[in-house]
Amino acid sequence: MFHIQPASVDESVRPGEAPGDYVLRLAEAKARICAASGHPGQTILAADTAVVIEDTILGKPNGMDEAITMLTRLRGRTHQVCTAIAVLRMADDKLLTELCITDVPMRDYSEAELLAYVASGDPLDKAGAYAIQHPGFHPVSDLQGCFASVMGLPLCHLVRALRQLDVAPNADVPASCQVHLRYQCPISHRVLRGEQVG
Repeated sequence: MFHIQPASVDESVRPGEAPGDYVLRLAEAKARICAASGHPGQTILAADTAVVIEDTILGKPNGMDEAITMLTRLRGRTHQVCTAIAVLRMADDKLLTELCITDVPMRDYSEAELLAYVASGDPLDKAGAYAIQHPGFHPVSDLQGCFASVMGLPLCHLVRALRQLDVAPNADVPASCQVHLRYQCPISHRVLRGEQVG
């Protein structure tokens, strides 16, 4: 059985903190907060994602103007999405973390496309002001990494962590992910072999 529990953490970036370290810290903090009200038999999964361009973390935009600014900055360029997961086994307090960093090439969408997407309201609750899976905007072109990570949960990295805790999923996670996302993942087998790829 699964339970969803919000975990409120201070998301301020510390001075000199690298994006990967930042999301790892937040994912672990979220797991620890949930553990405070957890039960010994539970395994907790927490995650955090950051959109990064030129070492600048782009959070959720504060309104339409900032969404336009972010999407203009990303247009036609490649940025990174850093997603960290933390898996905490309550029985023995064993914590495992995984970090997936994915290069995300944005297409050179037109100004009209950008403005129509912002007007839809969809970017306002998204880090970096976009959703890779948006059916109308399709902001990304020629992705060669983990699609699920850009959405916020790198499933093969999760499977890799769960295996170390002797938890085996009942499904073929890479195949199910690819069918659901309609994306032929070029790296899933490498992730499951233990390679540090995103």
